[in-house]
Parts: sequence; C-alpha cells; structure tokens
Amino acid sequence: MIYRKKLGLSLFSAGLLILNTGFGYAAPALSLQDSIDLALQNSQAIKMAAADNAKAQWGINETKSSFLPSASLSTSGTRSSSLAGDAASSFNSALRLNWQLYSGGRNNGLMDQAKLNADSADLALDKTKQQTVLDATTAYFSVLQAKNMEKVNQETVDSLTAHLNNVQAQYGVGVVAKSDVLRSEVELASAKQNLTKAQNAYDVAVATLNNIIGEPLDTANEYSDDFNHDSYDVSLEDSIKAALTNRPEIAQAQNNIEIAEAGVRVAKSGDLPTVNLSGTTGVNGNSFPGNNDNWSVGLTASWNIFDAGLTSAKVKEARTSTDKALAAQKQTSDAIELEVRQAYLGIAEAQQRIQTAQVAIDKASEDMNIAQTKYQAGVGTNLDVIDAQLALTQAKTNYTQAFYDYSVGKAKLNKAVGEPQN
Repeated sequence: MIYRKKLGLSLFSAGLLILNTGFGYAAPALSLQDSIDLALQNSQAIKMAAADNAKAQWGINETKSSFLPSASLSTSGTRSSSLAGDAASSFNSALRLNWQLYSGGRNNGLMDQAKLNADSADLALDKTKQQTVLDATTAYFSVLQAKNMEKVNQETVDSLTAHLNNVQAQYGVGVVAKSDVLRSEVELASAKQNLTKAQNAYDVAVATLNNIIGEPLDTANEYSDDFNHDSYDVSLEDSIKAALTNRPEIAQAQNNIEIAEAGVRVAKSGDLPTVNLSGTTGVNGNSFPGNNDNWSVGLTASWNIFDAGLTSAKVKEARTSTDKALAAQKQTSDAIELEVRQAYLGIAEAQQRIQTAQVAIDKASEDMNIAQTKYQAGVGTNLDVIDAQLALTQAKTNYTQAFYDYSVGKAKLNKAVGEPQN
C-alpha cells in the first residue's frame, strides 16, 4: 500500500514536471512592437539599403583620391644587337609622382556630388525603415482583421445552424413549409463558404506577416495586441508641416538639386585651366638596375581654348538636370502633402465609422432577437430571421473593417509625417 502511494506520487510529480516543461517552452504572444522589431532586424530591403549606403560612403573616399598625389614605380630592360654583331643592354628604373594642383573646379564638384549622394543614401535607409514599419504594422493588423472576420463568420454559421435546427423541428410537426427548410439550408451553406474563405484569408495574412518579419511562413503565433483606437491630436496643418520637414524624400529632393548644380560646376571646368605637378627620379644604364642617376620636376598648366562647343553642350545638359530636379522637388512635396491629407482624413472617417458600426451592431442584435422570437412564436417569417442575421453579420464586418482602417490609417499617417525609426 505504501509502495502504491509512493508510485502514485512519483507519477504525479513527473506529470507536473512535464506540464511545467511544456509551459516553459511555450512561445510568448507576438506583440505589434515585436513584429516591428523583427521586421527591422530581418528586412532584406533594409539590408540592401544599408549596402547602398556603405557603397556611397566609399564613393567619397574614391573621390578624395583625386585631391592627392599618385606615385608609380616602373622598370624596364632591353637587349639589342646591330648588323655588325655588336650587342648592347639598356636598363631604366624610375619613380614617378603626379599631383593635380588645380582641376578647374571639377574635382570639387565631384566631391560635393559624392557627399550629397552619401547623404541621400542615408536618407534612403531611413525611408526604407519607415516603409518596413508600415508594412509590418499593416500585416499585423491584417492578421487581427482576418481573425476577427473568422470569428464573425463562425458566429454566423453557429447562429444559422441553430436556426436550421429550429426550422427542421417546426417542419417536423407541420408548423412551417418545406421552403423554409430549403432556404435555411441554402443560407447555412453560403455562410459555411464564407467561413472557409475567412479561414483561408487568416492563413494568408499570417503567412504574409511571417514573410515580413523574417519567420518561416508556416509559423503559428498568438497575438497579444488588438486594434489601435488611440486618438490623433495633431492638426492637419501641423501634420503637413511636420511631413515637409521630416520626410526623407524632401531632403533627398533638395540633395538632387544640389547634385545637379554641382554637375553644372563640373561641366564648366572644361573652360578652365588645369595645373599639374610632376616629378621623376630614377637610374638608367647598361647594367641592372642602372648606374646613372637622373631626376626631373615639372609644373604643367593646360588650357583648352577651343573644344568645338563640347563644354558648352555639357553645361546646358547639366542645367536641364537642375530644372528636372526642381520640378521633381515640387512633385515630391505635393505628393507628400496629398499622402498626409489622405491618411488624416482616412482615420477621421474610420473613427466615425467605428461609432456608427457599434450602434448598428446593437440594433442588428436586437432585431435578430426579435425576429427569432417572432418566428418561434409563429408570427414571423423565415425571411425575417435570415435578413436579420445577414444585417448582423454585415454590421460586425463593418465594425471590424472600421477598426482595421483606423489602425492602419494611423500607421500610414505616422509614416506620412516622417516619424523617425531607429
């Protein structure tokens, strides 16, 4: 008897250990911030933008080389003979230095362009991060929306199933016509199809979120957050001002103008002289490496006084790039203002829809209860119940859609105003 008690306690303890171990390894629910952090960490688009940024930074170092001297070391040897049969050897070794002291402004213009390109690449990285945050947020809320729609459709199926059972019971005792049974069966079949679509939409939404946050597509998570209904207290005018100040695209557009203007200076350098300093030291002779020392230093100035209109054409071409950059800046600012207005007005509309949809759900639920009660009492019609159920389902759908639109709309507005992302 004591042995059995000990054995029972041992099995119970082992069961608790297994249970606790199972709970210990349970994955925590995925929050919206978790999704954003994973997306920022795993986004291939961010990695590509970071690579472009690093490339642009190295482009500055590449351009710096034009301001510094260059040196080269060379050696050569020849062996020759004459018709008389005499043979001679010649060796030459030299160290050459060249330094362009003045390029007519070309090198300075190229350096300005390289720095501006690097700054634009850094802004492009910020832009990519902002888009990644929006994509992750939209995908997260899409999962919540799909999950809620699955619940709404499941409730509809359950309600229509209960109603069909009631109709069949009344038909069995001859209270209602066969047509009520058939119509109820048709509506239930249609509701089941909608439920299947909602379940598939949820699976697709989960796979889409997993793809954005860098997890295996079939990863199953629990989700801890819900739709966001925090108010947005900044005015439309202030939101537009913030966007025109903070958006990376605005700074990029300004950089493009300055890059084009630097291109004009580069093109104009063709009309200016260049100055180069050169020096050579070496040895030559008939034995390797040579027995005669030699050196030279030279300062060379060059000025192309006529190039058949080549420089003039390059300058005009560069100025058209400036005109294009100015037009692009205006187009960018207009597009950003429109984006802010659309997002701002969208969340205002969604907020109103949330309130009206909640009222609609309350009214539709009450109407559904009345229709079911009247039908059971024999004073209502089957069509009344079905119509009431469809209205209730639509009201719940509208409510879920309004919450989704509001939550995603706020994320779009945050991105539109250029909210910085770490």
